[in-house]
Amino acid sequence: MRVLVTGAAGFIGSTTAELLLTKGHEVVALDNLTSGRVENVPVGARFVEGDCGDEGLIRSLGEFDACIHFAARIEPGESMKYPEVFFVNNVASTFRLLQTLVVLGVPRFVFSSSCAVYGDQIEMPVDETRSIDPQSPYGQSKRMVEEAMSWLVACGRIRAASMRYFNAAGGTLAHPERHNPEIHLIPIALEAAAGRRTHLEIYGDDYPTPDGTCIRDYIHVSDLAEAHVRAITALDTNPELVLNLGSGVGYSNREVAAMVQRVTGVDFEIRITARRPGDPAAAVASNALAREVLEWRLARSDLETIVADAWSAFQSM
Repeated sequence: MRVLVTGAAGFIGSTTAELLLTKGHEVVALDNLTSGRVENVPVGARFVEGDCGDEGLIRSLGEFDACIHFAARIEPGESMKYPEVFFVNNVASTFRLLQTLVVLGVPRFVFSSSCAVYGDQIEMPVDETRSIDPQSPYGQSKRMVEEAMSWLVACGRIRAASMRYFNAAGGTLAHPERHNPEIHLIPIALEAAAGRRTHLEIYGDDYPTPDGTCIRDYIHVSDLAEAHVRAITALDTNPELVLNLGSGVGYSNREVAAMVQRVTGVDFEIRITARRPGDPAAAVASNALAREVLEWRLARSDLETIVADAWSAFQSM
């Protein structure tokens, strides 16, 4: 198949693009390099610098069998400061992309959504039947795209999968996790372990969790990429999919910090600071539906493997 991957110079997009290539697919890697790095794009993919909302550019790229759409702003806290930026980048650009794909007759669309659409849930794990209640403009932006996709499917315009993943982590030597600025707990903790930060900050220790810190479900980026690739063919028999992608196990921020200290052998300083707006107390996935529909099995998503792989990738940068 010929697959358009947007956001292909980012952490998850580049890993998925490489997996597609190893499975024999042709990949067009699109990224505007606002946050992605061109060196992330795998050898063998055709790289195009540009915006996914540029209708003329998308048309010029030719025909596709599918599009996997990763391009988006991803910082929930930042979205509370600049919601307009997130609605322009995550919603308006995606709507233009969808419109162009429909006109071109691209039959399959796999969307990088988020557990942020669920908001602050009490009972864990969260399955796909749970109510939708985003608590940030970031989460709302994902919800708005999902709703538009559902209408397009209902009207027979495209087949679409919403992949609601939880916390992508880990990494490979070719595709380490790196953002500028870095916003994710594990790579920030690794920077503390490497001496690039004086300490690790944990946002809040008064949440209704066993140790007072937020609980998150971490999934290895390689497992995440596999699910996205499998979703393309799953759309042949399912015109619409909404799937949670996570490990099904939650770890608190303190537990993650302790695992990083254990794997790296460095006892770095941890400081507790104020909560961040928009952070739910816990987010743990039920992945039963994804495992069933995609015939998907997690290979590297236990926390120790995630941190060990992230540390190896971090040291290779």
